[in-house]
Amino acid sequence: MSIRQQCEQAAKEVIEKAKLKKGDVLVVGCSTSEVVGSKIGTNSDPDTAKEIYEGINAAVEKAGVYLAVQCCEHLNRAIVIERAAVPDTDIVNVVPQKKAGGSLATVAYASFIDPVVIEEIKADAGMDIGDTLIGMHLKKVAVPLRIDVKRIGEANLVCARVRPKFIGGVRAVYDETLL
Repeated sequence: MSIRQQCEQAAKEVIEKAKLKKGDVLVVGCSTSEVVGSKIGTNSDPDTAKEIYEGINAAVEKAGVYLAVQCCEHLNRAIVIERAAVPDTDIVNVVPQKKAGGSLATVAYASFIDPVVIEEIKADAGMDIGDTLIGMHLKKVAVPLRIDVKRIGEANLVCARVRPKFIGGVRAVYDETLL
């Protein structure tokens, strides 16, 4: 299976298992270095990023979900997203590049209709390709999401969904549809 196919399949599974709805946000962090078998931050690959973007974007577009792409640590893990997804959020002025933002963020910024960069987001689900640490961009409470796709290329794939916090203690009753 190609990297593009792995990404599309993984994104479809996350969207389905996380029960994402139109307008929800899927955050993706990605080390293309890890995908191609190198150490994170050492071999950023724009061609691989394009395959990853195309695969994930195919799934999110079909579902009506917004894609948020996490930049690398050199841009403090800022987020590239469509302006329409975050109309009332303060934006920051930076254009991701291969060595400052990362290849996937660079491809997303060039591919989105009206891209903006924001410092943070609270997404409804996430895909972490290559151990990039996306947890800071997920709503509370993040829950591991097990899917069939375990790796993208050579990179580990860890996925998450979110659920509302439980409150109330031993007498509380919870809505099973929100779990």
